[in-house]
Amino acid sequence: MGRLIDLRVLELLAARLCHELISPIGAIANGVELLGEDDPEFVRDATALIGQSAKKAGQRLQFYRFAYGSSATGEAAGPDPRELVAGLFDGGKLSCAWQDEAVALPAEWQKLACNMIVLAAEALPRGGAITVKAAAGSPHVEISGAGEAVNLTGEARAALARESDPGDLTSRTVHGYFTACLAAALGTAVVLSEPGAGRLTLAAGP
Repeated sequence: MGRLIDLRVLELLAARLCHELISPIGAIANGVELLGEDDPEFVRDATALIGQSAKKAGQRLQFYRFAYGSSATGEAAGPDPRELVAGLFDGGKLSCAWQDEAVALPAEWQKLACNMIVLAAEALPRGGAITVKAAAGSPHVEISGAGEAVNLTGEARAALARESDPGDLTSRTVHGYFTACLAAALGTAVVLSEPGAGRLTLAAGP
């Protein structure tokens, strides 16, 4: 049964990743079609579209390669999480600031932080600011989000609490479940709180 559950989560994560890539890859295909036009202006626009879309696809792949893949444990130098998140949010309405202690977290905790950031971003549909904090000398991470209409759906909350039946997960809710599993593997859980209007906090640690 455990393997079947793992397979279900894997399938949904793959579907979610494909959804993240459909838009930029589709734009690249449109740009390639425009290259066949005789109008030089169309060609310039097509070249710009292809370049921008390829950059966005690459940024998303780099982020999710780290968030959903290897935590880079044991590597001499892993990816800078600030750059990964900045690339994911590039051109959007979200910003993310990291405290120095958060950047110094072990790779597996940075991976957890990146997944928690995605949850915070989902709760900020109109954009906003996200802050990543950590406790010096102790594995602990706190993600704070602030913006208008802050809301994490009931389904996402249930998945984060691992109260959802894995068979009922969807490509929209599987991320919360996966994040909870990452936290459990580190001996902790992600705690959600709402300290005030327009604010949301996700914390994990001892």
